Amino acid sequence: MPYRPTKRTEARRAAARELIVSAALELVARGGYREAQVAAVAARAGVATGTVYRHFPSKADLLTEVFRRASQREADAVGAATAGPGPAPQRLAAAVETFARRALRGRRLAWALIAEPVDPAVEAERLAFRSAYRDGFAALLEEGVAAGELPAQDVEVAAAALVGAIGEALVGPTAPDAARRDDDTIVGSLVTFCLRSVSQQEPGRVRLGTT
Repeated sequence: MPYRPTKRTEARRAAARELIVSAALELVARGGYREAQVAAVAARAGVATGTVYRHFPSKADLLTEVFRRASQREADAVGAATAGPGPAPQRLAAAVETFARRALRGRRLAWALIAEPVDPAVEAERLAFRSAYRDGFAALLEEGVAAGELPAQDVEVAAAALVGAIGEALVGPTAPDAARRDDDTIVGSLVTFCLRSVSQQEPGRVRLGTT
């Protein structure tokens, strides 16, 4: 008779996997992917190195899951901003501000998610999330155009340009060796640029929050 794991065994396995992923994420947030060596992850999680490999056949598999977990958390926050109340320009400003402020609060993790050189498997996840952000912005722009809140435009191209601009603008400020700049100045400049790119609105007409 083949072995069938019990619910308790599955729960322990899931808990161990979660502990490993959390430990790896903490290390990446502190020092980037190079800090998340398997031995270091195992030590932080309080498990044997072999236990890590039982859950993740390779370091690339582990880091892919870490990237996916961290990126989804950021995407959910931005998605909540775009789905909030108010006209499209206001929601766009809120989404850009949300992305930027979260990145600036966790600069090392943001650098890992946005720009740090990664394994091809992690890079594939990065591209997938960029596409998801593009689709979200495109839907928001389409709503704005349909409601007369934004001028007619190619929303797919504009959304892709927004994603590229936001990511590129944050590469410098989040880089490990970057000189510290005022967060409000960075966020304000980025929101201004994005609004001007898709509308005739100035940021003074769209109230920024403290996301």
